[in-house]
Amino acid sequence: MKQKQIFLCAINNILSGTCKEDCKFCTQSVRYHADIERYTYKDIAKIVEEAKIAKSHGALGYCLVTAGKGLDDKKVDFVARAAQAIKKEVDGLNLIACNGTASIEQLRYLKEHGLDSYNHNLETSERYYPEICQTHGWEERYNTCENVKSVGLALCSGGIFGMGESEQDRNDLLDAIASLHPESSPLNFYHPNPALPIKARNIELDEAVEVIRKARKLLGEEKLLMVAGGRELLFNGKEHLMFEAGANAMVIGNYLTTTGSEPFKDKNMLQTLGYEIATSCEKS
Repeated sequence: MKQKQIFLCAINNILSGTCKEDCKFCTQSVRYHADIERYTYKDIAKIVEEAKIAKSHGALGYCLVTAGKGLDDKKVDFVARAAQAIKKEVDGLNLIACNGTASIEQLRYLKEHGLDSYNHNLETSERYYPEICQTHGWEERYNTCENVKSVGLALCSGGIFGMGESEQDRNDLLDAIASLHPESSPLNFYHPNPALPIKARNIELDEAVEVIRKARKLLGEEKLLMVAGGRELLFNGKEHLMFEAGANAMVIGNYLTTTGSEPFKDKNMLQTLGYEIATSCEKS
């Protein structure tokens, strides 16, 4: 029997910690004064070098993330120039933009300049969303996801579990994600930070496994289902459970403002569990 392939993705926070929104789960909001590194517009040459490093670690997906509610002209131009520079020097990366709410025109521009996918997470259920964010609505998130699909970019959309929501909220979120038919879905598990209003994570390992299992059933076998933020906190030493439940992708390296596992440790873990690291975005 063919070994299960695991797809690896890396994140680059190319504009950090400057967001004015009030999302209670996010250290990038300036409202909460979290102790994180903050900077604007990382040097594009450095972004390209970091893309080469990610590729050397086996990453097939490479996500360019900017803090802030959404795109403006300056940000669109910056992401597009970064994408072009990466495509010129690094082969075989699926380039993903994650830049908040976006219009059809902005998304079309990114596609024309080398982006393959756009990530915009629904975060939680429509019902629970006002409990975690008041400065913009859940509908804006859903509409951006629809915009992504309308211009022909691959949609990457998921959410965060363990922010105080109910089991029904988790099910409603998964249903909403599935209704968008994304090509890939990152499942994040809340990582508490003392600066944030949400003080504790209300999800345990067995519940996280059940979320993955439900997501796989709803999304179908052919889609990428990624375990992302919070993986190290919940699955440390028990990563086999997330793959057995249906995950076939994961983030390697650091996240936006939190430290991830060293890539070599993840590669060793996958080898020990008997999985292959995917070498192409084409799923066989």
